Amino acid sequence: MKVLYIHQYFKTPEEGGAIRSYYLATGLAENGYDVEMITSHGYKESITKSIDGIKIHYLPVAYQNKFGFIRRIYAFIKFLWLAFKKAKEIKDVDIVYATSTPLTIGLLALWIKKKFKIPFYFEVRDLWPEAPIQMGVVRNGLLKRLLVKLEKTIYQEADKIIALSPGIRDGIKKISPQKSVYVIPNMSDCDFFNIEAKEKRLEKKFKVEKRFVITYFGAIGKVNHLDYFLDFVEAAKKKHLKLSFIIAGQGSEVKRLKKNARLRHLNALQFLPFQNKEGIREVLNITDAVYISFANKPILQTNSPNKFFDALAAGKLIITNTNGWVREISESHRCGFYYNPENPRQIIDKLKPIVNDRNYLLSFQNNSRSMAELYYSKELQVQKLLKVFNNEHQMRINDSSVYILTA
Repeated sequence: MKVLYIHQYFKTPEEGGAIRSYYLATGLAENGYDVEMITSHGYKESITKSIDGIKIHYLPVAYQNKFGFIRRIYAFIKFLWLAFKKAKEIKDVDIVYATSTPLTIGLLALWIKKKFKIPFYFEVRDLWPEAPIQMGVVRNGLLKRLLVKLEKTIYQEADKIIALSPGIRDGIKKISPQKSVYVIPNMSDCDFFNIEAKEKRLEKKFKVEKRFVITYFGAIGKVNHLDYFLDFVEAAKKKHLKLSFIIAGQGSEVKRLKKNARLRHLNALQFLPFQNKEGIREVLNITDAVYISFANKPILQTNSPNKFFDALAAGKLIITNTNGWVREISESHRCGFYYNPENPRQIIDKLKPIVNDRNYLLSFQNNSRSMAELYYSKELQVQKLLKVFNNEHQMRINDSSVYILTA
């Protein structure tokens, strides 16, 4: 079977960032599927590469997190047009697998379905346009109605829908209650990441010798609202706690946050540039706890953040400032805890006994690793996707705690 996989922001492990599509596409290829990927890059010419069994078509569409609304829309439209032209050149496709964001990827898959009579599966990474609406990015009433109508049309026309979290699944069902929706969350690479003793050379490299280290890594945008993290750093400073903090990543908020940290004299906090997968492994080696951060918007509670699953695989204490299924998993399986980000003193009270008791910390960290192995390994998520492709409608209840939580 030939699969045309469409992901505007496809990344490989060497590039870093969100590499879910790499895992799923290579998993399909390893199980006998012929996979061609359409994606984008920031160069001026289209190129085609073969990487780990996938044929990848890179289209010249620049995109960065710091782009404004109009420039983002332009990138979405340009990718739609170029991807549709490329799709017409690819022969003998049996299934189109389209992953958002943006929602317009679903429109592209719909066009292909109508033009060439090829069914499409739609993977929903977040509830768009509800996310930009709640964030205040989309404000025009007419545009909101058009986007909501487009969302419903794509859901109704999709032959199968894959959601990345229970909350996303529930949001889809509200709009299209008749559709069957499969939940396949982001995944933990339990081969690449593991519980490791801190390396002294890395502690020296990152200047955190003999410190309890709390790290945020990933996108640094308005959605992540890392002002909460700075408030946490300041609360620890006032309590004279010997903690070190790291923010590693890139995005539209980096410059502002750095300036804010300097003005507040948050010397225990350091910023690192964007890291590829190997770089993240080094950072996680010297990290004790990983911070999961989102703005206080209900829609963001449905997210399936990659950093959460990497942190589980590396056996890290999870600290989250958002309600939702990440909090539920962390607390019910004793991998970590939630705190109210509007009250940063609360996190200090919760964290103190863990910092002061190494065995207490290790219990959380071992629980994280166990969760990654039992429920979120990349091999398990690939097997779920294969079931979707093989029309196995019922996933066994022990396949995933996500399914257990939402059955």
